Amino acid sequence: MRFHEYGGIDVLRVEEVERPVPGPGQVLVEVRAAGIQPGEVMIREGARHGRWPATFPSGQGSDLAGVVVEAGPQVRGVAVGDEVLGFTHNRASHSEFVVVDDVDLILRPEGLSWEVAGSLYVAGTTAYATVFAVDPAPGDTVVVSGAAGGVGSLAVQLARRRGAAVIGLASESNHAWLKDRGVVPVAYGEGVAERIRQACGGKVDAFIDTFGDGYVELAVELGVRPERINTIRDWQAAAKVGARTYGEGAAACAVVVGEVARLAARGELEVPIARVYPLERVREAFRELERGHTHGKIVLRP
Repeated sequence: MRFHEYGGIDVLRVEEVERPVPGPGQVLVEVRAAGIQPGEVMIREGARHGRWPATFPSGQGSDLAGVVVEAGPQVRGVAVGDEVLGFTHNRASHSEFVVVDDVDLILRPEGLSWEVAGSLYVAGTTAYATVFAVDPAPGDTVVVSGAAGGVGSLAVQLARRRGAAVIGLASESNHAWLKDRGVVPVAYGEGVAERIRQACGGKVDAFIDTFGDGYVELAVELGVRPERINTIRDWQAAAKVGARTYGEGAAACAVVVGEVARLAARGELEVPIARVYPLERVREAFRELERGHTHGKIVLRP
């Protein structure tokens, strides 16, 4: 999957290219599943050119899971035939084959589906970083915006594992799922501050914003200290009030991916899969993602 210019969904193209060759410390992975991310939309549209510029033609995708089919020299930890999951920083996983550094892969835990394995890196490490940033503890109340999305659905569960009470902001169609995981659901929109106060008795200790659009200001309004507010979307608001911006980059390593994968394989962390699309229907996949209100991850299967 490549695009040759910034633009909307129509610039995405599935093209035939030469099969890549792994170099020293690299392996070639035949991809079985690769997640898609909201951040990839902003990169493709050029909205993040100053932060993450694209070089054309640009590939796309970082999450991946698959089978090692070729190994370059000096590879450690993985071998041809291994089932693996991990990530690439080269915008290349939305493809049939991708070259990956050996240090960015782990062995796929037994019982972990390809779809979950292939969508863990960005959402899993981002959720891990957001929870680490606000440091929830037993007795704390944590609010999570976008609580049913790819990152939010994991963040609420990880915060609950730390013993905190969690309020999840989500549409009513996702309230039952949140309740089943010990999260107090609250509808977003007008009057949300008062609904949050009613749900928690007026005390909010930490706020994880996965959505942007005014939630940093809402956290301040609720009395949350800036150092216990974390946003992965609204960096400008964070800079204004002194909030944190820990995201995927703060936990981008195979160790964290491995921890999240093991929790998921043991059934201690649910990774909701909204839908799976074949690679040739990548435009449809992004149309669904860009409509919003997706519960969990959208995954491509080459």
